[in-house]
Amino acid sequence: MRLSELSGKEIVDMKRAERLGILGQTDLEINERTGQIQALLIPTTKWFGFRKDGTDIRVPWSRVKKIGSDMILIDVDD
Repeated sequence: MRLSELSGKEIVDMKRAERLGILGQTDLEINERTGQIQALLIPTTKWFGFRKDGTDIRVPWSRVKKIGSDMILIDVDD
């Protein structure tokens, strides 16, 4: 799958049924040697897109459970 095919998909936490963001507004952590995606870095925001505390939610790629036509389902640790 190409990165362009992932861009624009909503990222949803399966356990909480909560929308965390859109891929394209997140960062990817990539292994420089292998080129594989290691994690999604999802910025935490509050109303109107203002940063809450400047931290990111780091979701290891192994936590991505399903990539659908319009969303990515993940299983986030508490």
